[in-house]
Amino acid sequence: MANAETWDSVPLAPPDSIFKLTAAYKEDTFPQKINLGVGAYRDDDNKPWVLPVVKKVTDMLLHDPALEHEYLPITGLPEFTAAAARLMFGADSPALAEGRVTSVQTISGTGANHLGALFLSKFYGWYEGKEVYLSDPTWVNHFAIFRNVGVEPRTYPYYDANTIGLAFSAFIETLQTAPPRSVFLLHACAHNPTGVDPTREQWSQIADVILAKGHYTFFDCAYQGFASGDLEGDAWAVREFVRRNVPMLVCQSFAKNAGLYGERVGALHVVAPSASAATRVKTQLSVLQRSEISNPPAHGARLMALILNNPELFEEWKRDIRTMAGRIIAMRQELHGLLTDKYKTPGNWDHIVNQIGMFSFTGIRAEQSQALTEKAHIYLTTNGRISMAGLNSHNIEYFAESLDKVVRGQL
Repeated sequence: MANAETWDSVPLAPPDSIFKLTAAYKEDTFPQKINLGVGAYRDDDNKPWVLPVVKKVTDMLLHDPALEHEYLPITGLPEFTAAAARLMFGADSPALAEGRVTSVQTISGTGANHLGALFLSKFYGWYEGKEVYLSDPTWVNHFAIFRNVGVEPRTYPYYDANTIGLAFSAFIETLQTAPPRSVFLLHACAHNPTGVDPTREQWSQIADVILAKGHYTFFDCAYQGFASGDLEGDAWAVREFVRRNVPMLVCQSFAKNAGLYGERVGALHVVAPSASAATRVKTQLSVLQRSEISNPPAHGARLMALILNNPELFEEWKRDIRTMAGRIIAMRQELHGLLTDKYKTPGNWDHIVNQIGMFSFTGIRAEQSQALTEKAHIYLTTNGRISMAGLNSHNIEYFAESLDKVVRGQL
């Protein structure tokens, strides 16, 4: 029997920064408080929004007399994984037609990242040590995911604080000087946390170097459709890399674009050089998945399978996506107008409208971010990242006024 000292040596882990921020926001009684930390869509009344198409399909499932709760296959619901692959790569993708894509249902995008990282850690032909290049900055969970499977993260230059844009030359230089066959994690669209994406021309140059050096691309795609309102456009980089035969895998999430945050609906797609290689890859992914979750959850996958495979429901979903993306784009435009025209806030604020997706890097310093939280009750991360979904017609004026004050040193 274990004695009382068994776990005394376990160190106390720090709380997750985003969830800590949300907890502090919930405890705050200030009437004008704003939460710009959480990466989840909110409507104009600051409420979680269940997509109308999701409500409709949920009702369909609830009243389906054939519905049961048996285990799904280890690699997921086939109707879901096949449709998710078509959504990512395009229905006319040669890789799909040739049977070179292995698709596995995962526990949302986090699970896809983990399963992809675990697979590479066991089977990828590493040139030197097991290392992955992550953008600086990136979604902070990327570091823990790779370290947990024995892959050490390194960073490549991505965000240029001076221009509040892409550090493209430094990024390309790192691609060129990294050891051959290095693994680079790229955000397919709506880079988290900066909202800064390469142009299509820049994506093509990135692909040139990756092919020349024999690197492997680990795409993380959490915001397809949600970024711009266009499912096809947001998949351009992935499809271009497939067209050019760049070795790659893709992590896909339906948390943001379908509002299914708590259902944990995602997929991992590995593009193999041949159909026979894809078959071998799938057997190994199945073994890894079996030892970890055994079988993925059914409800969210069934929801998305119905939406993706029914033309009428699919069109409704696209309208819902445009509603979410459109509101965020409108908030960017309004905030830019307030800072530039009304308050004439010092500096150039064009990056607010040039960035894309849920998040925006404001360019303010850590102490300014802290002042906004401590004095104005506006909750954001210390690196100046804000969730545009947290802004609405009721609070954007207060935020713009507070941001102007902190930039002027008046807060």
